Amino acid sequence: MQQEQFLDVIDRDEAERRFHGALRLETLSTESIPLSDGWGRILAEDIVSQVDVPSFDRSNYDGFAVQSADTVGAHEENPRTVELLPEVIATAVIPSSEIKPGTAVSIATGGMLPRGADAVVMVEHADLDGTKLLIRRAVPPGFGIAFAGTDVAAGETVIHRGQLLTSRETGVLAAIGAASIPVWSRPRVAIVSTGDEIIAPDEPMRPGMIYDSNAQIIADAVRELGGEPILLGIVKDDLQPLRDKLHEALQSCDVVLLSGGTSKGAGDLSYRAVAELSDPGIVAHGVALKPGKPICLAASLGKPVVILPGFPTSAIFTFHEFVAPVIRQLAGRPQSQSGVVAARMAMKFNSEIGRTEYLLVNLCERHETEPSTEPNQTSQSLVAYPMGKGSGSVTAFSRADGFVTIGRHEEIVAANTSVQVTLLGRDLEVADLVIIGSHCVGLDFLVGKLQELGFHTKFLAVGSSGGLDAARRGECDLAGIHLLDPETGTYNRPFLEPGMTLLRGYGRLQGIVFRPDDVRFVGKDATACIKHVKEANNCLMVNRNQGSGTRILIDQLLQGVQPPGYAIQSRSHNAVAAAVSQQRADWGVAIRTVADAANLAFVPLSEEQYDFVVPEQRLMKPVLRALQNLLADSAIRQHLIEMGFTPAPLTDPH
Repeated sequence: MQQEQFLDVIDRDEAERRFHGALRLETLSTESIPLSDGWGRILAEDIVSQVDVPSFDRSNYDGFAVQSADTVGAHEENPRTVELLPEVIATAVIPSSEIKPGTAVSIATGGMLPRGADAVVMVEHADLDGTKLLIRRAVPPGFGIAFAGTDVAAGETVIHRGQLLTSRETGVLAAIGAASIPVWSRPRVAIVSTGDEIIAPDEPMRPGMIYDSNAQIIADAVRELGGEPILLGIVKDDLQPLRDKLHEALQSCDVVLLSGGTSKGAGDLSYRAVAELSDPGIVAHGVALKPGKPICLAASLGKPVVILPGFPTSAIFTFHEFVAPVIRQLAGRPQSQSGVVAARMAMKFNSEIGRTEYLLVNLCERHETEPSTEPNQTSQSLVAYPMGKGSGSVTAFSRADGFVTIGRHEEIVAANTSVQVTLLGRDLEVADLVIIGSHCVGLDFLVGKLQELGFHTKFLAVGSSGGLDAARRGECDLAGIHLLDPETGTYNRPFLEPGMTLLRGYGRLQGIVFRPDDVRFVGKDATACIKHVKEANNCLMVNRNQGSGTRILIDQLLQGVQPPGYAIQSRSHNAVAAAVSQQRADWGVAIRTVADAANLAFVPLSEEQYDFVVPEQRLMKPVLRALQNLLADSAIRQHLIEMGFTPAPLTDPH
């Protein structure tokens, strides 16, 4: 038989355009699987925690639960004395004691903190004298305590859809009790080797034969991409068996790969079998690549059918060039890159002399203006943000990019110090969008939509003021803020600096949240509620973190008064609602959306605007254009309304 020649050798981009145009590239269906099978899978839905982690306020030490005010001025020569209550709080025990001024109770590491206590004195810093406890070291509010919900709060999105599950993520899922998880189904990829000369690796070698290495290479590459390889064996150069195997593969799999038989030679029959397909059949045969020119790209009813060259180097090259992106898209799998990287510390960190410390960090890109270059010339460097949740946190490890090793003789790592970051795992995913600032469940929704669009995002909750600082230093693409200028009565815009742009977000209602059956608040308006909490001694509050817009509002309302619980800071609205729902606090300030979700009563305080600050040099990034499109999309705006938010007008009066 005379050998046919390639009819139309085309360039790589045109081949890809034709190929993708013939395919159905939507992510496959979802399935629910046991958490034990979750490693390496891709989440199909956001995972929202139904519990707090930790689930209760717990002691970090063996010691004594106290009110920190009772320890002020305590030292070795002049201890403070309090009455020791008879209860001993062990682990897994619900305490019956309530700590009032001048009292303390013994507590074990991991024990539940009793009501009224706001600190733990370590056992080595106190002595017993009958029923009296001599405290020899002062402790600040919150010392020695892991507060409920400080790691994960009920109602918080802990992992977004589109996330590849590694051991870090599965640990978080286990910590919140997720026994089963929704994931994208893995694309089934049929692999067929062809040729009279091909034999399986377990057969004895014979003259003129070669072992089938392509099937193993391709199968493992498919696994790495999140697919499920279906090895259909070796087919000799016989057209009818090849036709039968091809149709079997199309019936049972999502992608069909044949190896060998692309060159249109007398014995190369793969292209003949594929040429008989329709809808549309072959779209490219012969691409201007070296290696890989003989590749044949086809489709049948939206399913990709590819004949890879027989030579292993050509086969794997063309697989990664044309097939891997398709499998990744069908599997919902993210891209990745690897390395051990240099970075600069974003802020000062204090370590403890005498031990080596491994500091978990999150990495962001900082865009800096080079003073010695042309105007507007910028350079990029990595900035390491310490993860400040403590050794008991599971989300810190999950969300960290790597760790910095701090030597045992180092006490302070100054801001802007150059450090080496050891990456967790082999890869570092540089986020398409870095968000630093105030947290909001509306932002969670928008981030989830960006993840669906294929963008990799990273969020660091540092409050509105911290977000503005990060935007000014060029460490983020987006800062979520809700700051009120008291002089103008305007939110957010007065705080912009040169080089910053404001993307209008949405309005949200802040208010006092409390349990519906709490008669101290029922029927009162905001003024009466604030008056009550400023005067009451037994009404515990849960505060917000310094630098957040909500904390600024709280301090304005309290006018210098610090009610019981003022020192306890939660980092999100969800954590505030969780503390009140579980009676760890009696009131707090949160947005209505979160209050409604937690079935809490709500007294409105103020309508505020939650907006996004963007450094102007980042404004044209594709991910930020995508965010602007989302904010203008009618379906997205309607969903925000249903969540309890008020989208900003599409036409900005400013």
